[in-house]
Amino acid sequence: MNRAHPRDRPVADSSLKGHKARKRFGQNFLIDQGIIYGIVDAVSPQAGERVVEIGPGLGALTQPLLDRAGHLHVVELDRDLIARLEKKYTPAQMTIHAGDALAFDFSTLGPDLRVVGNLPYNISTPILFHLLDQVEAIRDIHVMLQKEVVDRMVAAPGDADRSRLSVMLQRYCYLEPLLDVPPESFDPAPKVNSAVVRMIPKPVADRLPVDEVKLRAVVNAAFAQRRKMVRNTLKPLLSADQIAAAGVDPTERAEQLSEADFVALTQQLTQS
Repeated sequence: MNRAHPRDRPVADSSLKGHKARKRFGQNFLIDQGIIYGIVDAVSPQAGERVVEIGPGLGALTQPLLDRAGHLHVVELDRDLIARLEKKYTPAQMTIHAGDALAFDFSTLGPDLRVVGNLPYNISTPILFHLLDQVEAIRDIHVMLQKEVVDRMVAAPGDADRSRLSVMLQRYCYLEPLLDVPPESFDPAPKVNSAVVRMIPKPVADRLPVDEVKLRAVVNAAFAQRRKMVRNTLKPLLSADQIAAAGVDPTERAEQLSEADFVALTQQLTQS
C-alpha cells in the first residue's frame, strides 16, 4: 500500500463555510487535493461509465469524478448537503438519490456499476456487506475506510486481523489496498488513520460453490468467539467429527481458516 504524504500538496477548497460536520452522520470531509486526485486517478472513470458516489458530502471527490465521467449518481442522506448539490449541479450532470446508502438498492442503477466513496466509519462494515448483496451489478468499488478495517479486509489466514469481514469480502472480491491517508487530510480530522481500497467482484466461476446462507452462518458462528477453537464455536452447527471430516483441525481458531475450509465446513452442514 502506498503512503500518501501531505507535504507540498495543496489543500482542496472544501467550502466548509455554512456547514458544520455532523457527528451522527460520521462526517469528516476530505480536503487534501493530492489524496483526492490519487483516488480519482485510481478509479480512472471514463465518459459514459455508470459511476455512483456514496456520501458526496461537500463534493471534494464529486467534481473531479464528474469531470471525467460526464454524469454522476450520488447517494446522500444529509438534506443540507443535498440542497447544496442541487444548486451546483444540473440533472444532466448529476442524479441525486436522497436517502441512506444502507437502504439504497444500487442494482436499480443498472449493470457494470462503479462505486466510489469516503464511507462514514461508523457504518462502513454494514455498507460493505450491503454492497456484497448487490455485487452482481458492480464492476468495481473504490472506498476510503478506517485503516484498521482495511487491514481486516485484506488479512490472510493466520493473520491476527483475520475476521468475518476478511472471509466474506475475499470470497466475493479481489482486494487491493491503494493509499494510506493521514488524519490531517480531513476537516475535522478523525482520531484514526484511513486507507483507500479497491474491490473487484470475482466472476461466479471463481467462487467455490456452496449454499451462501449456510456459509454466512458458519463464518458468523466461527468468529463469534474468536479466541475459542472451532470445535467450540461451531458446536451448535457441527460436531468435532464433522469438522474433522471437512479436513479442518477442530482445535484451530477461525482466523486460521481459509475460504476453502469454510466452504468444506458448510458442505458438511448441508449434508447433515
